Amino acid sequence: MTTIDLSNNNLNGSIPSNFSHLSKFQRLSLENNKLQGSVPTAIWQNMSSYRNKSLIFLLNGNQLSGSLPEEIGFLPNLNRIQIDENQISGTIPKSFANLKSTKHFHMNNNSLSGQIPPELSGLSSALHLLLDNNNLSGYLPPELSQMPSLHILQLDNNNFSRSTIPASYVNMTTLFKLSIRNCSLRGAVPDLSAIPQLTYLDLSWNQLEGPIPSKKLSDNMTTIDLSNNNLNGSIPSNFSHLSKFQRLSLENNKLQGSVPTAIWQNMSSYRNKSLILNFQNNSLTELSDAISIPANVTVLLYGNPVCSSNRQTNIFNLCEPKNILPASGNSPNSNKSCGCRADLGFEYNKLSPTSCSCAIPIGIGLRLKSPGISDFRPYRDDLEVFLTNRLNLFLYQLYIDSFIWEEGRRLRMYLKLFPSNTSLFNVSEILQIRDIFSQWEITLPGIFGPYELLNFTLGPYANVIPTTSASGLSKVEVVGIVFGACLGAAFITAVITVFIMRKLSRNQKVPKRRLLSKNLIKVDGVKDFKFEEMALATSNFSNSTQVGEGGYGKVYKGVLADGTLVAIKRAQEGSLQGSKEFFTEIQLLSRLHHRNLVSLVGYCNEEDEQMLVYEFIPNGTLGDHLLGRSKEPMNFSVRLRIALDSAKGILYLHTEANPPIFHRDIKASNILLDSKLVAKVADFGLSRLAPVPDIEGTTPDYVSTVVKGTPGYLDPEYFLTHMLTDKSDVYSLGVVFLELLTGMKPIMHGKNIVREVNSTYQSGNIFSIIDGRMGAYPSECVEKFISLALKCCQDETKMRPSMSEVVRELEVIWRMTPEVDATPSDSIVAESHYTATTTSSSSVTGNPYMSFDVSCNSPSSLSPR
Repeated sequence: MTTIDLSNNNLNGSIPSNFSHLSKFQRLSLENNKLQGSVPTAIWQNMSSYRNKSLIFLLNGNQLSGSLPEEIGFLPNLNRIQIDENQISGTIPKSFANLKSTKHFHMNNNSLSGQIPPELSGLSSALHLLLDNNNLSGYLPPELSQMPSLHILQLDNNNFSRSTIPASYVNMTTLFKLSIRNCSLRGAVPDLSAIPQLTYLDLSWNQLEGPIPSKKLSDNMTTIDLSNNNLNGSIPSNFSHLSKFQRLSLENNKLQGSVPTAIWQNMSSYRNKSLILNFQNNSLTELSDAISIPANVTVLLYGNPVCSSNRQTNIFNLCEPKNILPASGNSPNSNKSCGCRADLGFEYNKLSPTSCSCAIPIGIGLRLKSPGISDFRPYRDDLEVFLTNRLNLFLYQLYIDSFIWEEGRRLRMYLKLFPSNTSLFNVSEILQIRDIFSQWEITLPGIFGPYELLNFTLGPYANVIPTTSASGLSKVEVVGIVFGACLGAAFITAVITVFIMRKLSRNQKVPKRRLLSKNLIKVDGVKDFKFEEMALATSNFSNSTQVGEGGYGKVYKGVLADGTLVAIKRAQEGSLQGSKEFFTEIQLLSRLHHRNLVSLVGYCNEEDEQMLVYEFIPNGTLGDHLLGRSKEPMNFSVRLRIALDSAKGILYLHTEANPPIFHRDIKASNILLDSKLVAKVADFGLSRLAPVPDIEGTTPDYVSTVVKGTPGYLDPEYFLTHMLTDKSDVYSLGVVFLELLTGMKPIMHGKNIVREVNSTYQSGNIFSIIDGRMGAYPSECVEKFISLALKCCQDETKMRPSMSEVVRELEVIWRMTPEVDATPSDSIVAESHYTATTTSSSSVTGNPYMSFDVSCNSPSSLSPR
């Protein structure tokens, strides 16, 4: 036996030790399971004498504990060891210094402790040393600079207390990436200008002191993060030649002087889409030429004296507090353009030179574990060209369907590979592509760092493609299989075609309503209920169980057979929510999981019935509360909390859902409140996936679509142009904010809430329209909340904040609100008690809209890891 591959199988229990006798053993792949216990010593004891050309051990993504066996260090032919994302403790064995042939050491995200052994300097073949997110301590070994081939040294989130960065590290001439973030480092920032290929430097969240070195850096540099240190002196101007530069983060230091305009002088001619210069919270006093800042450069100056200077009135837009999040993207395929049968696995390949090309793709999940970039978008084309060349595919055969930054600054992406000039891959093509990825036959350019294969999704091909052999195969056997597969490819393709044609024939005989349920994606935790179960849960849809009604039909409170309380949304005949909306909501909600989004339990689609089954949210809708249908009025802190919860739910849709989603129908009646008044966004029937890239790979900012939504909440620019964007949701949420503050309806007696509040705000009489049922409130906080709401409701899309900026501002207001000292996501909403300085109760009753004399506190300082 040469190979055991049991990865991605949900296996549990411990790793058996019965592999040690296998004299031809080369690869053990157990990653991404639920294995527990320690790494058995017996596996490695006899392998040091084997004459294997290469050994690979993949144990990452489990729940392994205990220490690392010393015996691993005596495997002369070990090529790769991946034990990351476990709970392994203890020290790094000094015996690892013997692994002269090992190229990849992925030991991050564990509980390793103690000193990094200086003996590791003898690892002559090591390319990647990933030890971040452990409990390592002691000093940084200067000897690591002697590693002759090292490309990535990543040590973030350890505790090298009082250690400095060794001066010898400037001699690591092969280094692409150096990341020692949040490690309690002291001393000066080293001069790294002698490292010719350095692309990424992160020394943030330490206690580094002194000036920033001013020598010319590598032309390949994309990212420099020196934020949250104690650096002083001025900002050097040695960044102006960096044509690939994406981000310079120097916030939260003690830098003085002026902002050097030379940094961006040449940026307008560079191919990068953006450059972020974050200088917030320093002591900068001057910016000589704000007008010269190119459109693709973002300069952040909040918290500097230059922002309070009366002479610098032209930099107001640079002085607002912002938190720039890593950009993620997606490019979902549209099946409807050519009528591709999604239920059979076909998708529309928009890039194909053949019009209306419907084919069954292969899906591949990849993670770049330590990329040397901050923004993937400018490098997307480079990766596509590189992968298609290595796979011997045409460029139009590859979609990077989505990508998202994960914790630890890793980049997860999902690829779709389409067959060329046909609708199906043959067996040999699929086997070849799978082997290339699983055997790491693709060596990515250094800028992308190491990668791991997360999944290889065969879809309909799974019925004719064998799984990876657990017994292992010799080269002769592999050649034989591939040769046989090539001979049988035409036959297999014919079999698949006949299978599909028969299924099409059968489906034509099935009633339309029932066909839909057959096409639904099956997802764990989402149940397909029978009509009888729904009738039993609601006492045959008794009026006594009805809790709501809308254009789609009625909502019932139900009790499932296991006692679970649910809300059942039952569509009526001819309802506004048709089959498309029904299917959309199931597809979207089945893969969305966030505390501020309502959870889908299941659905029912039979007996000419369409029903969606949700978790039951006991406190009804925000709309009901604002209309006075609740027993207790909501005070300011409760309303602010609801606003923040709602914004967080929508931010998840825009930035973390994969692919991202535009809700398209944000309104008070689609925001539900649970028993603790935690807000949950609901109703995704009108939602749309974020836009598809065009033929050149550029992703537009909008989806062109028929206008749908609710009057009063509709984005006016979307209404006029039919261009739906993420800012359309921002507008709708802004209207909800105005409702929270005023208690008014979006449209009432022909008056529009946005225009009414805007007019009152401009007149300086804003407190006259604050909802009197809110009771006492801090006037400064209310003013900031109103200002944010009106920014969200700007007519022009580009003038509105992003949802991440909305959340950020709401969090600032939350921390400023008196009696609120807990993080909103963790606290239980309680009635806040404001202390009024007014002594006469008659003054309150005489003007119920007047705020008590309560001012906002200064926001607390946060230091997230």
